[in-house]
Amino acid sequence: MQSRMPLGGRVVALTALLWNLFGLLVFVLQLAMTPEQRAALPVEQQQIDMALPAWVLLLFGVATIAGTAGSIALLFARRWAVPMLQASLLAIVAQMLASYALTPVWSLTGGRGLVLPVLLILVVAALWLFARGAAQRGWLR
Repeated sequence: MQSRMPLGGRVVALTALLWNLFGLLVFVLQLAMTPEQRAALPVEQQQIDMALPAWVLLLFGVATIAGTAGSIALLFARRWAVPMLQASLLAIVAQMLASYALTPVWSLTGGRGLVLPVLLILVVAALWLFARGAAQRGWLR
């Protein structure tokens, strides 16, 4: 049975869209970074970027594009928000695992470097779980 998403749910959906649009902006800015801009980064960041395989950046793109699409679907109460946000979650987890496995990020940043990746994963997981719950409550069609 279809029921209308409450105002709080729509606020979550709009916040999710803004969050994912920001992530998409970061992805585009990373792609558009010039060699001069890369040279201006801190040495540690340059080392991490140089060690990062291109396919990991592709995972970042999948995470942000799927997250943005899933958030739009959630805002318009569409059921396909759930698999899109799940794809975003899987892509970001794979991206973070690959970043730590294939680059010197851990040795260069230590525990402080884990704060942002863990936060990102938790937020994306929460959005996916919210979408699943919305589908189960009949808010998505």
